Amino acid sequence: MHVTVVGCGYVGLELARQLVERDHEVVGVRRSESGLDAVAGTGATAVAADATDPDSLAALPDTDAVVFAASSGGRGAAAARAVYVDGLANVVREYAERTATPDRLVYTSSTGVYGDHGGDWVDESTPLEPTTDKTRVLAEAERVALADADAAGIDGTVARFAGLYGPDRYRLERYIEGPVTEGYLNMVHRDDAAGAVRHLLVEDLARGEPVLVVDDEPADKWAFADWLADECGVDRPEKRTTEERIAAGDLSEPAERRVRTSKRCSNAYLRELGYGFRFPTYREGYRDAIEGFLAG
Repeated sequence: MHVTVVGCGYVGLELARQLVERDHEVVGVRRSESGLDAVAGTGATAVAADATDPDSLAALPDTDAVVFAASSGGRGAAAARAVYVDGLANVVREYAERTATPDRLVYTSSTGVYGDHGGDWVDESTPLEPTTDKTRVLAEAERVALADADAAGIDGTVARFAGLYGPDRYRLERYIEGPVTEGYLNMVHRDDAAGAVRHLLVEDLARGEPVLVVDDEPADKWAFADWLADECGVDRPEKRTTEERIAAGDLSEPAERRVRTSKRCSNAYLRELGYGFRFPTYREGYRDAIEGFLAG
């Protein structure tokens, strides 16, 4: 298979590595020349192009499958729209105008599109109720990935990632130092986020569908923080309710919206599709971070 990864960053680099390791041909696309060495380090071919600049997309190769994993860099809704909606539409339009159209597109979205469910379970059948400008943008991008891609003759798949963690993104100190607000953490290790996308592509699954990409166990934040502290041999952190943190004035408005959004995400469909997790829960996934902490 020939796969082009547009936005070959945190997850995209690992996806490229996994695909190359299995003898697939991969092109990793970054918008800046400075990121191309990292792409080449996976064994993929590195190409410079920017999804937000349609003129640059002529550099994209003809391909069997496109993975759109670009990031807006944690900026606001306007930047997110430029990348996730307009940038994705630019890529779909570029390929739609070619004689050789990709067979598949995978867009990496977020479980944030579900909004707040008061701690209840959500799955692929749960209606989307985004609560912030940014998550509304992500939901709109899902329409581009499914409906607009279909109109272009490309089968789209939406991979809804839970909170990503892994190398350089463990946030261990944040939880063992506290204070920790109550609620659930839905997580997936970077290697499994990439592995799930690889699985959907290589096994030819979930065409025209969303798939939740999340590990086996939504984690109670207080229990998770206590477990980390015990494993690291430090005192358990201070716990605070959301209302206590709001009263103390230590939550920004966006942070308050995030902590008020509670749900438990099910990976039953991804499991049904046959994906086997390398890190099925945080207990396996945080082991390297704990060992690093203990080593000082």
